Amino acid sequence: MDSFLQLFVAVFAAFLIAFRAHRKKSLSTSGAVAGFFVVALHIFVGYRFGAMLLAFFYSSSSLTKMGEDRKRVLDADFKEGGQRNWLQVLANSGIASVLVVAIWVLTEGQDKCLNSQDSPLITSLIGAVIGHYSCCNGDTWSSELGILSDEQPRLITTFKSVKKGTNGGVTKTGILAAAAAGSVIGLSFVLLGLTTTRCESNITLKQLLVIPIATLAGLCGSVIDSLLGATLQFSGFCTIRRKVVGKPGPTVRRISGANILDNNAVNFVSILLTAFLAAIACLYLF
Repeated sequence: MDSFLQLFVAVFAAFLIAFRAHRKKSLSTSGAVAGFFVVALHIFVGYRFGAMLLAFFYSSSSLTKMGEDRKRVLDADFKEGGQRNWLQVLANSGIASVLVVAIWVLTEGQDKCLNSQDSPLITSLIGAVIGHYSCCNGDTWSSELGILSDEQPRLITTFKSVKKGTNGGVTKTGILAAAAAGSVIGLSFVLLGLTTTRCESNITLKQLLVIPIATLAGLCGSVIDSLLGATLQFSGFCTIRRKVVGKPGPTVRRISGANILDNNAVNFVSILLTAFLAAIACLYLF
């Protein structure tokens, strides 16, 4: 009966969230369809996973819409409302979706605490999901707040000043935002876990370590993303549009990076690496 109730809650909540996000232009039609399935899956497997996903989605969507007039001038790929399509939805949630399905199969639908002595594999997988959304949130907060900062960004590989919007450009504001974004993911996991997951008293207190782990994962994910962006993702200045662009062309003067990965690929790789590091951290700390 509990499983049917959770399935109903998951489907109902996912429909409302996807419908509202589409109306507010946070998601395109394809993005809303993909988002519906992703949200429903996360909530059905465990409320803690749904909480992390929604903390990422709502906080990032709000920051994406902040300062839109200024971003419209600076960002060559600016979209009204930061509208995301199905590919962007899956780039930011695909790995986690696979992980939560694996967790559901291994736990037979039961919520488990982070406890390596009880199950090192499940602890690692949960840690990877935490790292996943900490990375996603950290990268988004860093980008969206960094570009609005009055600071001049510096390329992470050389520390030379670069134009705003350059892949791999970092600011102090962006770095602090990434850490704060990770902590929000950690808090969402812990707070929902306190009310939905039963653990022994000593194990319950230890779950609080998720907050500093997620904070570091947010920071680490943002740094990895910036390193990949500075080296494997092209940035150039278009002399006609007067903006930083992500593709080479006859009117584009190269700033940094090789034309190997696009933004979705950079996100995917940074998420994968951060998830792996967070999984290792949780395996040893819990």
